[in-house]
Amino acid sequence: QVQLVESGGGLVQAGGSLRLSCVASGRTFSSYAIGWFRQAPGKERESVAAINRSGGSTSYADSVTGRFTISRDNAKNTVYLQMNSLKPEDTAVYYCAATATEAYYPSRRSMRYDYWGQGTQVTVSS
Repeated sequence: QVQLVESGGGLVQAGGSLRLSCVASGRTFSSYAIGWFRQAPGKERESVAAINRSGGSTSYADSVTGRFTISRDNAKNTVYLQMNSLKPEDTAVYYCAATATEAYYPSRRSMRYDYWGQGTQVTVSS
């Protein structure tokens, strides 16, 4: 089992940047693929990005490709989401999630993920 805690959210102007962190408990962090998801008020949760166990494979939603970068540091049990060129439509609660999988290509389907953090709010003003 793994517990996840997100941080790094906040209020930023359009065009600005934020870096989210997802810190995991446990000694088997490198056994988990990690995904970032977001949910805006009144909207369904959507995938943002995912990274495999080693960090060698990543996947992004079309809406964030070229602006967001997911990375991980297994020595620190941490996954990052660097968000640049933020837009008002990026406003949402951002969640990280973990799934124990050996797959090289990480899934971005939320139903594949077993463990979820509590979320961190990102607000982008226009």
